[in-house]
Amino acid sequence: MEKNPRFNRRRLLTGATAMAALGVAAGGVAIPGAAHAAGDGHGLRIVDRNENGGRLQYYRFATNEIGWDPGVNVLLPDGYHTSGKRYPVLYLFHGGAGDFRDFHLHHDIVGLTAGRDIIVVMPDGATGWHCNPVTNNNGPRNWETFHMSQLLPWIDANFRTFPEFNGRATAGFSMGGFGAMKYTAKYYGHFCSVSSHSGPTSLRRDFGAVVHWANATSGVVELAGGTVYGVPWNEARVSADNPMERIESYRGKRVFMAVGSSTDWIDWTGTITEWQVREGHREFGAALHHAGIPFESHEVPGTHFFRRDLFVQDLNGMLGRLRRAG
Repeated sequence: MEKNPRFNRRRLLTGATAMAALGVAAGGVAIPGAAHAAGDGHGLRIVDRNENGGRLQYYRFATNEIGWDPGVNVLLPDGYHTSGKRYPVLYLFHGGAGDFRDFHLHHDIVGLTAGRDIIVVMPDGATGWHCNPVTNNNGPRNWETFHMSQLLPWIDANFRTFPEFNGRATAGFSMGGFGAMKYTAKYYGHFCSVSSHSGPTSLRRDFGAVVHWANATSGVVELAGGTVYGVPWNEARVSADNPMERIESYRGKRVFMAVGSSTDWIDWTGTITEWQVREGHREFGAALHHAGIPFESHEVPGTHFFRRDLFVQDLNGMLGRLRRAG
């Protein structure tokens, strides 16, 4: 059986919490160096940064929405500092228990985007499921507000972007793929392209296994026993976040999905495999097809890991849909 070559605490966490879930279920823009250090009008304050003149820029922010200082990597295109051009932006979200460095340290995002005219923004999301949680015992963890109401306008204010629908795409792996799908539906005019790489797209199937999974993982890692969706569930919140209940929100947008074909829940290492995600992708794809909304979907051998080859294919499609740099 093919498996993720990385073995770390994320794999142990996802395996354990999935078993728990099963039990429950049976514009005016400045250059980067000019970013405001003492508050910028978006509720963010830079507390650390590394703007070394290369492609990869690092920032850490203080924000009242998160109880610690989340980090963000911003990957600029070749020639950004001298071109004077504006560029489209990809918001790329990591999986659960990861951080803003994942795509740089483990997936060669610098190499994968070399020669591409796109800015890639990679923020922290911890294991917050891109939500403002219903219950929380651990200080503020409002990841949705941080990403969408603070970071996104900060990026447009501090880099040469196209702050418009055709200027932004979003994608992610696992939890991050869910976040990309969720944000695209809830913030209708923000993203013209959305991609889920092994990210859940159906929250209610199989007795709500994904909601239980989200509640369990966030409760253990982020919320000190709190939950993103509540127990019992806040049904309105689940419906608002569920891609399957927001099908019309994907009309007129590019939709890309990639998933492994494994039929097991858990492989011998304790890693969550693709069965649940794959079935959700199939359900979501069928709903898009029934609604007459085009989409691109790939099922390939293997379990639950980020597939670089499919990301490159996805990136080509994004650049074909996004406004070109200029």
